[in-house]
Formats: sequence, C-alpha cells, structure tokens
Amino acid sequence: MLGHLYIVTAPSGAGKTTLVRRLLENDPGIRVSVSHSTRAPRVGERNGVEYHFVGVQEFLEMARNDDFLEWAQVHGNYYGTSRSGIAAALQAGQDVLLEIDWQGARQVRKLFPQAIGVFILPPSIAELEHRLCERATDSPETIARRVAAAREEMQHVAEFDYVIINDELQRALLDLLAVLRAARLRYAAQRLRHSTLFATLL
Repeated sequence: MLGHLYIVTAPSGAGKTTLVRRLLENDPGIRVSVSHSTRAPRVGERNGVEYHFVGVQEFLEMARNDDFLEWAQVHGNYYGTSRSGIAAALQAGQDVLLEIDWQGARQVRKLFPQAIGVFILPPSIAELEHRLCERATDSPETIARRVAAAREEMQHVAEFDYVIINDELQRALLDLLAVLRAARLRYAAQRLRHSTLFATLL
C-alpha cells in the first residue's frame, strides 16, 4: 500500500482532538477517518465532520453486517470505524489517521499490522482533571469516571510505536509532525512512491 495508516490514541482530556486538528492545519497530506458514534453531539459538533452520529440500533446493525474495521463501547457509548474506504484510500496513496481508543487500535493492527500507533499522554493526572473540568460539558461524576478510565487506558501505552506527552501544544504538534515525516521517509515508502527514480539510480 502506498498510503500510511496512523492510529492516534489518548485518554479523554489528553488533548488529542485539539492536537489532531492542528495537525490537519499543518499537513495537507493526511485526512482523518470520521468514525461513527452513538453519543450525543457536543455543542458545535456537526454530523459527518467530528463523527457520524447514529442511534444504537443502527450502529449495532452495522456491526452485525461487519461494516466496521473496528468498534468498541467506551464510556457507555459505541464508536466504530467504517471499513469502506480505508483500504482504497491507502491504496491510492492517501495517508489516513484514525482517532480511536486502544481497543480499536488493537483490532485495526490485526488487519493492518503496518499501521503506525501514536499514544498521547497528559503531563499529569491533575492536568487531565483540569482539562476535563474546563470543558464544562460533564458532571463531576462523569469526570471522575473518565479519570478512572484514563488510568486504565494509559496501561496500554506500551502497545504503541510512539508516545507524545502533551504538556505544551506546539511542542506536541511538532512531535506528531515528526512521526509522520519519519514514516514517509522509510525505505519501503520511498521506493514505492519514487519507483522510477529508484529504477534509474539503482
């Protein structure tokens, strides 16, 4: 495949969404796969942009039809990555980024072992709690559940190729851009993308 598949995972509150949004502003060569979700849209979120928002029954029907590359239940809601389009985009040379949890990442890498995994960590639990509180979208009980879930999710960081500590947004962005650039410069990727040049030089 010509394109690269990147998996970016982080506990809630680690700043993944903001970091990925900044990445897209700085690297036009990658697109984000829009996942399906049964959770309610947050203020300002648009269907088909942040997520494809669907009902539980519709989601489970898609899962039964094997429409998802991966799916999982997280914080009481279902999330899934549509299978259609991912392989075609990679084959066409398009780099694709998946924003999914560690369970989904594990499922995807069974089908795409060459996928490049990046885990985003917060600088501390205290900062994680502060960021969740700043959202002003969740109750204290929900925040407590998210922090507990984050502790569990971070136990899976060793399953990923790269780890970025998001203590300062610009530095974390540069680290993520460096991961993408390094992957594109690998021998196998360069040989595929510049096959004519390699045939001439070697």
